[in-house]
Amino acid sequence: MPIEGIAQPETLALGEGLRLRKYDGECGFALAWYQDPETVWLVDGSRVSYTMERLCQMYAYLAQKGELYFIEAWENGGFRPIGDVAFWREDMPIVIGEQAYRGRGVGGKVIGALIERGRALGYRELFVSDIYRWNGASRRCFERAGFRACEKTEKGNRFHMVL
Repeated sequence: MPIEGIAQPETLALGEGLRLRKYDGECGFALAWYQDPETVWLVDGSRVSYTMERLCQMYAYLAQKGELYFIEAWENGGFRPIGDVAFWREDMPIVIGEQAYRGRGVGGKVIGALIERGRALGYRELFVSDIYRWNGASRRCFERAGFRACEKTEKGNRFHMVL
């Protein structure tokens, strides 16, 4: 159980043909996202592409820390993964892996759903552990949702929101 004593929902609706689907251990389709140097730069501050082993290790770590979901979009009569997000009180790393979906409001919808999830869990505050200086899109997305920088980190800022 990712968040002790709490059952993770199988899906969370985001509206407009988008949803979050609980991580099920299958992740091979996501390898292409983490082999893209631009994506890896935004996620890790590095340009070293992931191997399948590293990808599986990352997902295992995130699934142990909190709730792990794939972001899915409705296309051609079915849902298709376009990114991922993990959620626990201290962090919510979001990756829109499919570049065609970046800048289209998907991140804001994910953040909104996770804020509501936090409220439902009785959290009084949420954090994002680090948004890098060079990831302006992520910074703006979290700020629009009500998060504020609360602490400098080596590569950017930690963000906080009171619910």
